[in-house]
Amino acid sequence: MPHSLVLNLLPQSPIPPKYLTGRHLHALFLTLVSSVDSTLGDRLHDANADKAFTLSPLQINSPLQKGGKGGSKLQWQHQQPIPAGTPCWWRISLLDDTLFGRLTQLWLNLNPQHPWHLGPADLYITSIQGTPQSIQPWANASTYAQLYEQASDRERSLNFTFATPTAFRQGQFDTTLPTRECVFKSLLSRWNKYSGIEFSEIAIESIFPSFVNIHTEILADSRSKFIGIVGEVGYRILGEVEPIQIKQINALADYALYAGVGRKTTMGMGMMRRLYAS
Repeated sequence: MPHSLVLNLLPQSPIPPKYLTGRHLHALFLTLVSSVDSTLGDRLHDANADKAFTLSPLQINSPLQKGGKGGSKLQWQHQQPIPAGTPCWWRISLLDDTLFGRLTQLWLNLNPQHPWHLGPADLYITSIQGTPQSIQPWANASTYAQLYEQASDRERSLNFTFATPTAFRQGQFDTTLPTRECVFKSLLSRWNKYSGIEFSEIAIESIFPSFVNIHTEILADSRSKFIGIVGEVGYRILGEVEPIQIKQINALADYALYAGVGRKTTMGMGMMRRLYAS
């Protein structure tokens, strides 16, 4: 059962920009896990471990304030420290029941007065949102069976926002172009790995881009440089396609909220979700 949890945070001291990278937030997540299950924390720390989770960059604004269609644009780099007392939020998605169940004690026994550390700063987790709200479209939960059952077998429009820089691995190198193969094969791989409702194949050849409004962004730190696209892309299912195949593609489109796509999703990249016409 995938969960998209939004943690509301309150820093007690300024957070310097160099501690707001995906690497440091990844370490904070492992610290949270280890606080309730040190063995699981060690396993997730292993470079070869199955990482059934994704993380967002730390956000200092309501997603609706960041501009465009219910928070389609997020902040992934900080040039200035986040001041003490600034309300922040951080999205963690969990893709399998085992991981969520192992962390239940963390969510149930949350102490808003217990400080967590991000670099030199202490953070309080003031609350956790796990259900959709009008001002927070990144919080949700659903079973895989519900995702599949509720997916339309008629809807042919598939519109997405790529909210943080997204790139895909092809062979030894990265590509930033969100082709149908890159996007939907990434979703299909994660769906088949965790859902227990395997799709042997989907009608990728029937998916065509219908709208593209993207640009590239570069993230650079002392260790590496990452180039990815952000923006909006629309696809359409064209031609004679069986309803069950349309249903499978729609299920994957809805699953994007939890799974993300492409590289470095455990460090804040590849966040995407489906957009519906208002």
